[in-house]
Amino acid sequence: MNKYLNKMKKERKSYSRDYKLKLVELAKARGNVSAISREYGVNINSLHRWIKEHEKYDSGSFPGRGKPKKTQHEQELASLKKRLADVTEERDILKKAVHFFSKSDGKSTDS
Repeated sequence: MNKYLNKMKKERKSYSRDYKLKLVELAKARGNVSAISREYGVNINSLHRWIKEHEKYDSGSFPGRGKPKKTQHEQELASLKKRLADVTEERDILKKAVHFFSKSDGKSTDS
């Protein structure tokens, strides 16, 4: 029985980001999603999902496996948080260095 089930399994189709964007743009330009779906052999539900995702996330749509989808504002916020964490770490390292070298010179900055 298992050998019959294995034969019945379909390989999941995988489409590149560029291909999805191309189909979304074609669907928007022509205004006929079902025709694009038939013409390119893509499931109509997938194409509708891609269109909605592109409308919501724009340049953040179709990021690939394991990468979260983010709006432009979410991407900017994540970038700023990362930069803040980096600068905070650099400041802490410099504080420790100043404290270390001031103690070894005998000129402590502690009050």
